Amino acid sequence: MPKIFIAGLFHETHTFLDSGTTLADFEIRCGEELLPCQGDSSPMGGALEKFDEWGWDVVPGPDYRAVPSGTVDDAVVEKFWSTFLESWDDTVDAVFLVLHGAMVTESILDVEGDILRRLRSLTKTPIIGVYDLHANFSQAMADGADGLIAYRENPHSDARDASVHAAELLRYSLSSGMRPEIVYKSTGLLWAPTAVGTADDPMRSLESRARDLEAQHDFVKAVNVNAGFAFADTPDTGVSFSIVTTSATDATPLLGELVELAHSLNSESAIELSAAEAMDVLRSNPVDGLTVLTEPSDNIGAGAPGDVTGLLRAMIENKLESAAVCICDPAAVIQLSTIEPGGPIKLEIGGKGSRFDEGPLSLEAELLSRSDGHFELEDKRSHLASMSGDRFEMGPCAVVRCGGITILLTTERTPPFDLGQWRSQGIDPADLKYIVVKAAVAHRQGYAPITAREIAVDTPGPCSSDLSQFDFRHCKSSVT
Repeated sequence: MPKIFIAGLFHETHTFLDSGTTLADFEIRCGEELLPCQGDSSPMGGALEKFDEWGWDVVPGPDYRAVPSGTVDDAVVEKFWSTFLESWDDTVDAVFLVLHGAMVTESILDVEGDILRRLRSLTKTPIIGVYDLHANFSQAMADGADGLIAYRENPHSDARDASVHAAELLRYSLSSGMRPEIVYKSTGLLWAPTAVGTADDPMRSLESRARDLEAQHDFVKAVNVNAGFAFADTPDTGVSFSIVTTSATDATPLLGELVELAHSLNSESAIELSAAEAMDVLRSNPVDGLTVLTEPSDNIGAGAPGDVTGLLRAMIENKLESAAVCICDPAAVIQLSTIEPGGPIKLEIGGKGSRFDEGPLSLEAELLSRSDGHFELEDKRSHLASMSGDRFEMGPCAVVRCGGITILLTTERTPPFDLGQWRSQGIDPADLKYIVVKAAVAHRQGYAPITAREIAVDTPGPCSSDLSQFDFRHCKSSVT
């Protein structure tokens, strides 16, 4: 049976954030610690389950994962690589990698490309893996691997499926002796995260055409539509395509067709109202059921701090009832850690993580409850599962109420992609009239079934859909 070395390096890096990302911010598993992931909802769990099903011998290496955040310390990559080499077995038949594709450090603008270059110098065995749809794919990634499979859905309901697809590609390569290769082409386009949901154009049409090409050509093993991650300033940032193929000569012309299609499609983001305009809509046009107020500028899933106060201020000023918002504020949680539930307490909430925000919001609130912040994902195919598997740790939490607004305060930034986040705290979003979701697209997998109306709100924050506010220096793509 084949012997497979498996490792993971997963981080989406927002290079315009003020704060960086250190080794302490990563969840790290090494060697045998990696094996309990088998069967969980993460891409790593999917690959390990297939290898076990096939009776393959697995050599586990390092697995480094962190929630999207600022530029990563160089030391993280060097530590990852040193651990990789300590775990390395040069008798393996192949390597399987779980990557993101948009990781940046202080001095490495294309981390995945750099790691694949190092790995290719270490072994000539097949290198197959899975990566995120938001990757800023590079020529170095194409050159360094035999086959990389991207997620096809945004929200990432298929992250585990994509990993299984990659595992099956590896099985095909080893059983047939056929080494696939990757051809790649950039579009030169840069699209904001709010424009790349796969339920809508341009991504819907691009993904549909990609599936057509896979069905039409035997030499095509996978067509990847790489939406890119616009908040990373690198030479490879932007929309691109890669094809895993057994014939680069035949596959290369298909890239040109896909690039032409991308340029022909409308890539405008959804309309975002100002906070004042959104409040006017709520007053003048009430609806039955839950209204989701998205705050893309504070998109935690893209690296934002999760403590921007723009929408919360508007909600308080307009005295909304039956409303909720989650704010990441470790200092406030600590302040509440010795307070008994009940009486009022003055808090300075949020506004600490972004220079774009107005700053902390002073309010008087009532403490309702505290918890350890652990929750089980209700939807094992949610976008959050692609990051964390079956569980997530928000760190110590506190729930407070200010007028008709319930505020969940967390210690750790928690991408709002799974309703278990709220229900673990005794709050059912389906019972509310309004809820703030600090996300762009990825929340829809969880929230759509209970949402009567969604309104995108433009507030000051580090993940604004207006890309002109960012000072791109390395990016070669055109902002659209």
